[in-house]
Amino acid sequence: MKKRPKSYIFWTGMLLLFFPGLLHAYLLMPFPGSQNLEAIKLCYYLEKVILPLRIAGALVILWYLVKYFTNNRRWGKVVKISVLVLGLGSFYITDFAFKASTMFEEPKTIKFADAVANKVPESYIVLGVVNNGAAKAYPLVYLGYHHKVQDNVGDLPVLVTYCTMCRTGRVYSPVINGARQSFRLVGARHYNAIIEDESTGTWWYQATGEAAVGPMHGSYLKELPYEQSSLGAWLNKHPGSLILQPDGHFKSDYDDLKDYDIRQAVDKDSTLKNKDSLVRKSWVIGVVLDRKHKAYDWRKMQKICLLNDQFGTTPLLVGLEDDDHTFHVFKRRVDGKTLTFKQDTSGRFTDNETASTWDWEGKCISGASKGKQLAKVQAYQEYWHSWQHFHPGTLFWK
Repeated sequence: MKKRPKSYIFWTGMLLLFFPGLLHAYLLMPFPGSQNLEAIKLCYYLEKVILPLRIAGALVILWYLVKYFTNNRRWGKVVKISVLVLGLGSFYITDFAFKASTMFEEPKTIKFADAVANKVPESYIVLGVVNNGAAKAYPLVYLGYHHKVQDNVGDLPVLVTYCTMCRTGRVYSPVINGARQSFRLVGARHYNAIIEDESTGTWWYQATGEAAVGPMHGSYLKELPYEQSSLGAWLNKHPGSLILQPDGHFKSDYDDLKDYDIRQAVDKDSTLKNKDSLVRKSWVIGVVLDRKHKAYDWRKMQKICLLNDQFGTTPLLVGLEDDDHTFHVFKRRVDGKTLTFKQDTSGRFTDNETASTWDWEGKCISGASKGKQLAKVQAYQEYWHSWQHFHPGTLFWK
């Protein structure tokens, strides 16, 4: 009498071999519905058990093939072999095609040039970092593909990041517990990039620097000040700056991001009649002060250019330069006195109280307040849906 094929053994092995990897890939990439789930802890611990589960599944399937496969009818054999082949093909999906670190590779060559040798158009938007007189600019078109560049500005180690799904940049210190770390791109949760440090294996949100899960859970990467600016505006302020040059290995990937730095999703949405509508993928300028959050409508700011605002007890000046892409936020209180500003015909701005003129570094260049400095406030450009998620309860200025 022919033995029963005990197919449940085969399907158990298949489940162990393939399902954890597929689930992990689904949760860490922007597939429909995946990013809205609270599943970062599941992703973290799932990654640690995928390999043992795969080994166990492979052994179960091997045992089944040796002991029970011949007991299947012809059609049963065809089905199982076909499913096994398809399952093996899923490795390409989970371990290559939709693996963040292979989809968005690290730069193979990190090369900088000064303003004379630079090949990057001055219309490109950059993240600019200054340290002790040394300045570097990182174009978003290149950061958008790589998601992160690990570098030094002078003697300062920096982790320069940009997330293409929430469209925001951050600069962090890569030093954790006194040791410089190397970071890898893990994937995304809530449409924001997740990075992992090498020594502790902690997963960090790019948008906030918060340790979401792992040994450092609840702590934060040290954020470093930066500016988001057109390269032209950046070089006007820092003519000696070095500029990150394109890595020739990734030319086609950079070409795919043409105009990415200056156009948001609503610009390309043919179904949206009013481009000024605030939607999920509308840009805002975000500010955090005293653990409170505020966002400013990007398109409205482009129209008025300069805004005297009040955030709690702090009077703020929010402004965009003439290029419509370089933005700044300053505290507008100087020597205990709150100033009110208006833009002048030179592209700079003047205050009503002393009739002094100020530049976009926040420095008074002429008038009664000459030499005074407005305090800079770190500000971020980000999609509205991302800013809301990571800054719940945010105030919104329209």
